[in-house]
Amino acid sequence: MDTGSKREANSVFVMFGALGDLARRKLFPALYQLQHAGLLEDNCLILGVSLEDMDEEKFREEIRSRLDTFVKGEAPNPDSVEKLLAKLSYVAIDLAQAEDYAKLATALQGIQYQDLILYYATPPALYAVISEHLSNIGVVKDNTRVVVEKPIGHDYASSTQINNHLAQFFRESQIYRIDHYLGKETVQNLIALRFANSLFESQWDHNHISHVEINVAESVGIEGRWGYFDKAGQLRDMVQNHLLQLLCLIAMDPPSDLSADSIRDEKVKVLKALKPIPHEHMDLLLVRGRYARGIIEGKVVPGYLEEEGANELSQTETFVAFKAEIANWRWAGVPFYLRTGKRLPEKLSQIIVHFKPAAHYIFDPDQKRIAHNKLMIRLQPDEGISLQVLTKDQGLDKGMRLRQGPLQLNFSQAFQAGRIPDAYERLLWEVLKGNQYLFVRRDEVECAWKWCDQLIAGWEKLGIQPKKYPAGSWGPASAITLIARDGLSWHEDL
Repeated sequence: MDTGSKREANSVFVMFGALGDLARRKLFPALYQLQHAGLLEDNCLILGVSLEDMDEEKFREEIRSRLDTFVKGEAPNPDSVEKLLAKLSYVAIDLAQAEDYAKLATALQGIQYQDLILYYATPPALYAVISEHLSNIGVVKDNTRVVVEKPIGHDYASSTQINNHLAQFFRESQIYRIDHYLGKETVQNLIALRFANSLFESQWDHNHISHVEINVAESVGIEGRWGYFDKAGQLRDMVQNHLLQLLCLIAMDPPSDLSADSIRDEKVKVLKALKPIPHEHMDLLLVRGRYARGIIEGKVVPGYLEEEGANELSQTETFVAFKAEIANWRWAGVPFYLRTGKRLPEKLSQIIVHFKPAAHYIFDPDQKRIAHNKLMIRLQPDEGISLQVLTKDQGLDKGMRLRQGPLQLNFSQAFQAGRIPDAYERLLWEVLKGNQYLFVRRDEVECAWKWCDQLIAGWEKLGIQPKKYPAGSWGPASAITLIARDGLSWHEDL
């Protein structure tokens, strides 16, 4: 095709695995919302790549049906849907076959573009294969960005191998590693909350904070993902990425500016300062659990070993709770309690910062246990921030009795937003702009894996088995003991 007949595009977005579950549920609905908000340029082109043999019209109809099913809230706007579909084209490729990539090369030769974005919505085992074949057809250039999904490996060694494969073809500045939690509005607001408000930053250290809780609870089970989840477990699936990223954002020092590397430099410092949990103390500082049959929302649900396709000999955990400490000047002596699990009572992600009480207490002695402030940062289901403060109870007969009450910011109400953007909308928008600050750098991934590897090695050496907990509870009883040893309670038990 000669240059004169080429289509012009500012960006070409190539989605590998365009007919897979991630694309169906998250990526195309996110692209629709960007289109509906007027953020996709008119000359942006989206090229779907998958194994199924179909023409472009059938592909567009497939995406239309997905939008009808998976766009949340209001029904998709017909005009916005048509504008998005007009940007779509499709190439059928067997990703493992080198000769198939000639079809992709031909499709891209027909487009004159400024930026090429490659989204690997595929298993990580295919990253090296896809990258090599793309390099061989000459599309990996300085204007190319590649987006990869977690998990980046299942331990430090495998993550290094994946990162080494990517590094053969892409510079670090071209690689966008997604952790979708970083796209949540509240997670981004952590930086603004901490560093734009001297009220908090001046109190953000061991002199003023007693302890911190990070909770990521899921009410669902494994949702048919037995093959993946049983090899991973809750620690690899949730702690290594989501929970440790939240810990970094809560604990990091102020970056010098808002550039991607300044923020990520400070997160890496936290991971390097995270104390290993000694093997001899592991049974006191860490709890593994696995859900048994129980009740969720009034319905009986099966236990993990009763799920379809289950291996009755599995030793995989569906719950992890542990106490962590950060060895630096800011956080010396402050415990961080992290907890995540499946089949817990509700879907909930929140961070609770417990401030120390006043040095001298002068109110009713029986209320002393409530005499401290709590900052509650909710990531889901309703994103917002609440500061629990103490005031005098109202009424002539109350004397100087105290009451707790929230100073509350609910994002959807405060900003009169009909909807809060999904994390993938934000992440795709930042990829299109070429901004990496919401994406994970290689050394972050590898530092997190090193820390998690020592936990795995410890419980394997000691033979620590998952403790049963009934579905619908907050985990094994030993998780309560974990925090109670320090004279504290999980937030929902207060």
